[in-house]
Amino acid sequence: MERAREYFNRLLARLAAAARNLVNLKAVDKGYGSRSVLRDVTLGIDAGDRIGVVGRNGDGKSTLLRLVAGHEEPDAGAVTRVGHLHADLIGQGDELDAANTIRGELVGGRADHEWAADKTFRSVLDGLLGGVALARFPDGLDTAIAPLSGGERRRIALAKLLLDSPELLLLDEPTNHLDVEGVAWLAGHLAARRGSLVVVTHDRWFLDAVCTQTWEVEDGSVHQYEGGYAAYVLARAERERQAAAQDARRQQLLRKELAWLRRGPPARTSKPKFRIEAANALIAGEPEPRDGVELLRFASARLGGKVIDVEHVSVAYGSKVVLSDATWRLGPGDRVALVGVNGAGKTTLVDLLSGKLAPTSGRVTRGQTVRLAHLSQDTAEIPGHLRVLESLELIRGRTTLADGSDLTAGMLCERFGFRGPRARTQVSDLSGGERRRLQLMRLLMDEPNVLLLDEPTNDLDIDTLTALEDLLDAWPGTLVVVSHDRYFVERVCDDVFTLMGDTPGGGVSTSMGTGGGLRHLPGGIEQYVELRAEQAARAAAPAGAGAAAPPAGQSVLRAARKEVGRLERALEKVGAREAALHEEMAGAATDHGRLRELQASLAALGDERDRLEAAWLETAETLEA
Repeated sequence: MERAREYFNRLLARLAAAARNLVNLKAVDKGYGSRSVLRDVTLGIDAGDRIGVVGRNGDGKSTLLRLVAGHEEPDAGAVTRVGHLHADLIGQGDELDAANTIRGELVGGRADHEWAADKTFRSVLDGLLGGVALARFPDGLDTAIAPLSGGERRRIALAKLLLDSPELLLLDEPTNHLDVEGVAWLAGHLAARRGSLVVVTHDRWFLDAVCTQTWEVEDGSVHQYEGGYAAYVLARAERERQAAAQDARRQQLLRKELAWLRRGPPARTSKPKFRIEAANALIAGEPEPRDGVELLRFASARLGGKVIDVEHVSVAYGSKVVLSDATWRLGPGDRVALVGVNGAGKTTLVDLLSGKLAPTSGRVTRGQTVRLAHLSQDTAEIPGHLRVLESLELIRGRTTLADGSDLTAGMLCERFGFRGPRARTQVSDLSGGERRRLQLMRLLMDEPNVLLLDEPTNDLDIDTLTALEDLLDAWPGTLVVVSHDRYFVERVCDDVFTLMGDTPGGGVSTSMGTGGGLRHLPGGIEQYVELRAEQAARAAAPAGAGAAAPPAGQSVLRAARKEVGRLERALEKVGAREAALHEEMAGAATDHGRLRELQASLAALGDERDRLEAAWLETAETLEA
């Protein structure tokens, strides 16, 4: 009885602590010059809250964070904080002392045996900085801050903030400069952390993994929702349905996003705090985001049977070998993502595909009908005297999508946030992020049939990302994406490949990619994160401890199940290609030369079907063993 009473008292204490209010904003206004950013905002942050902040670029998300932190004061209204509140903010820059070392920023005067014995300290170093030895940096802890890159400084500033362990943690775009595994580690760390969190981010996977509430900053107001990104999309759709939103374009995008989320993994829509039936009414009869068969037929008609073949290619920079004897074949309609750590060679491989880079050995061949567009990480120059809409119309006035609908240059401007007067802004007056957005629009307007996108989500807010995904849903062609944005990759790509060198337990080799550290991951990014964790564990194990092969367990079965699914999708693609070829053969009945070409393509598809069926049977046997 006494033990039960003690447990009950502890539970009451925890509940009381959870209800403690930390920060309140009451009727807050904030503006800059003649521009009002936030108007009459009233909200609060309680102990234990994990809040994600979303909204269009420039709508006031960072301003809201600075008001909560006390770095700025409101023009009207009040911001109150509980006494002795320990709150820290990391903005999109950093405040590291360039004259200091990493040791000085992170360790201070602590002896090595003190911080090395601290479990939390070691975890943060492992997750962000390459372990206790700081393998990412030339002189370990004694590396000077001054010569480091912006991404390296960002990781150190984030590590410093996490080690300081404030009660209220305020993060502005914390996933910038982090790779996929870094984002996964940070999400796990924050989800397990005690304390409160407010985070501004456009990383939708991160929002779902970490946050239990979502705030949307829009037109000077802040709308509050229960749950992460998936629940926010559902609730926002219900809000717009009830309000009979007049912005038909935006509501259509929202319904498409909603349909994808509701049909995706159950975890995306777990425990939404509103009437799910009302949201379901919005997507009654809503088709899948992409008609894969139709897109494949259209892509095959535009591209033929050959797109890009990379055969036994090696690339070296001096003594550093980036690719070694890599072979990769891209077909019509393939939608693939490349993931890997920074410096693994992803951009090098994309440059090879585009023709920007020649291989040291081997060859890259492209089909005769390939019309390629490449969005690199370096923003191409656009004449500064042009206006946004004018620079688009110089490429093309309108383009036709796979469903037969027309998209004008003005409509594309609307989709990508250049609305009304913004479409007439001179290019010279655009920010770096806006110029990159315009460059992407110009590439899409030129009607390429092969699209190479290197970090396309940089500087895009969630609404613009959704617009891009919607546009790519109707874009027929071959797509290769390099991105650390996990949600974007899962949304627009069908297959994931990685450049991981000699990573143990890699994905199943296919005709699309073998050798040179390039491997297919049937389990997608989740499998990539698991492989990187295994690689790190083997590297950290004592000498000889990793000699034995890992036992076949749940991870092997999971990979086999996902490979079966991938093979089944590949067989469906082959079936669609065969159907398209039969249609072409019927239309070319009197053209004997064309019939011979089509018959040869049909025979090649038959061979591909045999290979896929044999691989399916072999993988299915693994599941039955």
